Amino acid sequence: MRRRDFIKVIAGSAAAWPLATGAQQPGKLPTIGFVGAGTPSSYAPWVAAFVQRLRELGWVEGRTVAIEIRWAEGRGARYAEIAAEFVQLKVDAILAIGTPATLAAMQATSNIPIVFVGVNDPVALGVVPNLARPGANATGLSNQQHDVAGKRLELLREVVPGLRRLAILVNPANTGGALEMKDVQTLAGAIGLETITLQIRQAEEIGPALESLNNRADALYFASDPLFNSNRTRINTLVLGLRLPTIYAFREYIEAGGLMSYGANFPALFRRGAEFVDKILRGAKPASIPVEQPTKFDLVINLTTAKTLGLTVPDKLLALAAEVIE
Repeated sequence: MRRRDFIKVIAGSAAAWPLATGAQQPGKLPTIGFVGAGTPSSYAPWVAAFVQRLRELGWVEGRTVAIEIRWAEGRGARYAEIAAEFVQLKVDAILAIGTPATLAAMQATSNIPIVFVGVNDPVALGVVPNLARPGANATGLSNQQHDVAGKRLELLREVVPGLRRLAILVNPANTGGALEMKDVQTLAGAIGLETITLQIRQAEEIGPALESLNNRADALYFASDPLFNSNRTRINTLVLGLRLPTIYAFREYIEAGGLMSYGANFPALFRRGAEFVDKILRGAKPASIPVEQPTKFDLVINLTTAKTLGLTVPDKLLALAAEVIE
């Protein structure tokens, strides 16, 4: 089966998961509360990686474990609602995707174990006091977004000759994204780039914000946020119309038409997240499981988009890329 066809199949399955898992009665089986930050379609490959790894570890949905999946759809208010629901359901573990979901879960419970995936800087954001000794009911995996911000700027300068003005798009409600934005501003200033920061809190603001950049920026940097991920196809359609190069955190944006991404391998993070959940369901305490940082970072380039924008990607970058989409 071709990869694109496989993803379509997984996406269709993911859309049905909340219905299937909702039929389970929490308490009869160990129950995982999954806080999906975006939508079923935008997170399908990652959810599939998580569920598959659980199965490999002996946790078969509907037989040995129940999975309650809820989707925030990029809306900040939903995180607290979902966390409160999981507390009422008395789930055995919560898998929280991203910084807002993690902080909401931690505010809702100090007893239910929480495994987070994709928190920018867990120590700086107050999620854990120490990576090696989390110390409370939360542990998981960082994505180190702000740590690789400088590398993303280097990549843009390699591909966009004469880059002078950089637009940074951020959802200020996401503390992890706000931290990343500050790092990008500082790093960009150090290499002589002028920065324009646009704050986007909801989907309705995406179009006007991007259109306001016409002739004001040479490239776009998107600070990671579920709102952008859930609207990635629309975003890339708009920016291609404006003929603006983009840099993102992960490959799914590039498959949807973005120019480049550099960041942690998210399917790998979700598989590792399943291993954390496995340990907890078998009796381990989050406080005793060190927070992990990603070891695998991928550069993904969309050559079709580069040609559309009239850009030439240097051969040395193509050689370094984990994937080139044509």
